[in-house]
Amino acid sequence: MKYLWLAIFFAVLVWSGYAPKDRLTWILEVAPAIVGFVVLAVTYRSFRLTPLLYWLILIHMIILMIGGHYTYAEVPFFDHLFGSTRNNYDKLGHFAQGFVPALIAREVIIRLKIIPKRGWMNFFILCFALALSAFYELIEWWVALVSGQAAEAFLGTQGYVWDTQSDMMFALIGAVTALLFVSGWHDRQLEREGYLDARR
Repeated sequence: MKYLWLAIFFAVLVWSGYAPKDRLTWILEVAPAIVGFVVLAVTYRSFRLTPLLYWLILIHMIILMIGGHYTYAEVPFFDHLFGSTRNNYDKLGHFAQGFVPALIAREVIIRLKIIPKRGWMNFFILCFALALSAFYELIEWWVALVSGQAAEAFLGTQGYVWDTQSDMMFALIGAVTALLFVSGWHDRQLEREGYLDARR
């Protein structure tokens, strides 16, 4: 599993970095995936995650690398999707930005027994996902201030005035979706790995 994961990650990374649409955009978009890879490598022995989470993180990284290669406004097959006048690949990215971090937060909270009550845990996870999404929007703003027009492809607003708000909404939808439809699967993996008492 580990070697297949690594092979996929580096294959997509090399493809993504080969003649991207805009090199600055590629660096900005792929940087979180590289940072995530380093964090996973450093914590692999001390805090190994469930297989489900590793594969979901990889999917999120691939979404970032595809967006970096094409820029989020020009990814094939996402133009005018469902009658929209814009390319909506960025909405997939923000959905994943809520979906995957929500499950990461969930695993950390359960394994470290930070919040014992499930209701409060889920509330915290949704708050965390929204805070992470808002912080990413701040990063985009800061990059735009520093880089000027060079950051237009990174922002990917495509002239949509409510882009920032809709990005955060899609992250929230992603987090809610993860909690509603993946929690049971996640619990079974946590039980199998010995991180969760099946008699809870």
